[in-house]
Amino acid sequence: MGHRASNGRTAVERRSERELVVTRVFNAPVRLVFDAWTKPELFKLWWAPKSHGVPIHSCEMDVRTGGSYRIAFGHDASQAMSFFGKYLEVSPPSRIVWTNDEGDDGAVTTVTFEEKDGTTLLVLREFYPSKEALDEAFVGMEDVMPEQFEQLDELLVNLETRA
Repeated sequence: MGHRASNGRTAVERRSERELVVTRVFNAPVRLVFDAWTKPELFKLWWAPKSHGVPIHSCEMDVRTGGSYRIAFGHDASQAMSFFGKYLEVSPPSRIVWTNDEGDDGAVTTVTFEEKDGTTLLVLREFYPSKEALDEAFVGMEDVMPEQFEQLDELLVNLETRA
């Protein structure tokens, strides 16, 4: 059951039939890592995997408990594919919980941020409504998440040098 993939510092693990857990330590303080997940102008810089060649077209995020988000990928509005949902819980700078409402099989995602000696342990958990929904989502996740987190790493290095 514990299918696990690791790419450098990112571990992608299937914890149960319906739960996926991704962990990584970032060499940046929790405040910066949390900002990168909650400020649209920063989120846009790392979330779209560069290898896919599909940029973020628009990014609207009202990051507060009860707020919502909509992220569209594509080169223009007519081709865009959207992801959207609601923030169920936002507790800066330690926890964000949101829904993925673009389909019937959307997960509830929880991300926690824990500072340890100037680094941040990030744990992302996705809980799916069924085993089948996770089966489908898991395909590609092993490649995509590590790439996204590499891009986040690069962004954090730049933010740290500017801070």
